[in-house]
Amino acid sequence: MQFIYKIPGYILILFGGFCLSWGGFIVRLFETSNAWEILLLRSIFFFIGVSVFLFLIYKKDTVKIIKNAGFLGLLGGFVMSFSYAAFVFAMTNTTVANVLFIISTQTIFLAIFGFFFLKEKVSLIGFLSIVLAMSGVGVMIGDAISTGTLFGNLIALILPISFSTLIMIVRKNPNLDMVPIIWHASIFSIIYGAIMSQSFHFSNNDILMGFFLGVPQLALGFICITIGSKTTRSVTIGLLMLTETTFGPLWVWIFLNEIPPLSVLIGGMIIIFAIIVKSFDKNKPLKV
Repeated sequence: MQFIYKIPGYILILFGGFCLSWGGFIVRLFETSNAWEILLLRSIFFFIGVSVFLFLIYKKDTVKIIKNAGFLGLLGGFVMSFSYAAFVFAMTNTTVANVLFIISTQTIFLAIFGFFFLKEKVSLIGFLSIVLAMSGVGVMIGDAISTGTLFGNLIALILPISFSTLIMIVRKNPNLDMVPIIWHASIFSIIYGAIMSQSFHFSNNDILMGFFLGVPQLALGFICITIGSKTTRSVTIGLLMLTETTFGPLWVWIFLNEIPPLSVLIGGMIIIFAIIVKSFDKNKPLKV
């Protein structure tokens, strides 16, 4: 498994985004509609997936690697655990397209956080892309007030903020293996789900969906992203993560016929246009 650390960062992030794009589709396949129960199943398999990865990579040094991540690993895991809970609640309270288009604003948050924490300057083009992206989110949320999905849209905003925080921690500490961050996050998520779940009796279908949601979708996705982020500029990470935004609505449209409302398409196009504008920014790459 050590080969994964030799794969170029941008390829890992692209693949990680592709893995994450299946989240909304898998959530729709659960028989239970209780978000806490879905979170619990997802988190248990997520914990197993990340633990197996760490043991395969580090074997007897696994505990040492987790300890080396220290307080930052614990803090990062706590912050990320909110996003894992928010993802399930957002997916069960609004459309997949809404959630994924809002997640795409992580490019903007990464630019803002990069400016304050990594000293990356925000150019005029970068500022214009931020304004455009925020206006796109406004279009989606504004319309959601009358369609009953405002709660889901607002909860979804936790995702890009938490993800950007994770990237800042990883980028500020390139010499440390920060995969333990998501290991800690899985434990926090299990605690939330266990405390709030109304039932611990799950169907075979939901257990299977929990496996797909926790291992290939979440664990593999975030392992690739966390490792790839060590050698990739923060704003570039946001651009590459559009893989999730691009494919996510496609899966539910093709397989479940969940057609997003017009306001989401319009707001999404504004956001995508903002990202395209940002791609023309000629700032020098950040050294790692």
